[in-house]
Amino acid sequence: MDLLQKIKENARLSGKTIVLPEGTEERTLQATDILLSEKIAKIILIGNPDEIASEATRLNLKNIGEAIIVDPKNHDKMEAYAEILLELRKSKGMTMEKAMVLVQDPLYLATLMIKAGDADGEVAGALNATGDVLRPAFQIIKTMPGISVVSGAFIMILKDKTFGDNGMMVFADCAVHPNPTASELAEIAVATAKTTKAIAKMEPRVAMLSFSTMGSGKHEMVDKVVEATRLAKEMAPEFQIDGEMQADAAIVEAIGAQKAPNSAVAGRANVLVFPTLEVGNIAYKLVQRLAGAEAVGPILQGMAAPINDLSRGCSVSDIVNLVAITANQAAGL
Repeated sequence: MDLLQKIKENARLSGKTIVLPEGTEERTLQATDILLSEKIAKIILIGNPDEIASEATRLNLKNIGEAIIVDPKNHDKMEAYAEILLELRKSKGMTMEKAMVLVQDPLYLATLMIKAGDADGEVAGALNATGDVLRPAFQIIKTMPGISVVSGAFIMILKDKTFGDNGMMVFADCAVHPNPTASELAEIAVATAKTTKAIAKMEPRVAMLSFSTMGSGKHEMVDKVVEATRLAKEMAPEFQIDGEMQADAAIVEAIGAQKAPNSAVAGRANVLVFPTLEVGNIAYKLVQRLAGAEAVGPILQGMAAPINDLSRGCSVSDIVNLVAITANQAAGL
């Protein structure tokens, strides 16, 4: 069974409810039909019920009736959700009048459903920009205790099975935070270790990457990674985290043994944490294209509940896979 099949099977067993706020969008409806048919998750669709029914008929979808459909303009929990929003944001000038307007916005409504315990996670972004998806998430769901930064991880499935765990590795941050501080980088490392364990089902061996290995180079960028490594080890002593190290020292056993002979991670890393977003983003795309690796993600991590952002160019299978991943994250929490 490959990774995605395992993720889907784990999602089935978890029985989580995922809300899709872009409920009238064609790919979202097609994905919902598959998700319900395969019982990967329970689904809440936000959108006009008549429009959803019409689209389901046009697309010849057979399972949409199994979804919970919530009309954002007319549902029985509008006032209750507005009160939650008011309580959370009154110090920022929120009023009940403003809250009653915002609960009709599907992206706000979806996050309020999670906050109220009516859903376990959210997937959006087929129609909306990342900033629009994350804004209500930051305002309502917020980050995990002890985590101040959200980051994006990719599960990389390599053809060469000698790397990582049988060809599987996790890269971060490749999607969200441009230039993390040492403390933020430590948080990203710990969050990625947790993602690796919850979703990829691997025991994480985390390499904190730099252009230096164990003091071979001197620069403020190296200092940041050294400090981040120290902080990450303090934050999560249960995980194997080591650095700073160069990429070859992290993933090639002979080089790791030569450059970092006392490291339990060097040469055996299955998680690579990059010092900046530009490095991580470039690296995952190069590995994806030059090595023909499959890149699953981005998986947003660090939120108190799982909220994941799609590319607006996503496929139906992308949505199905991300819903399954989101259900796994919810189960892990």
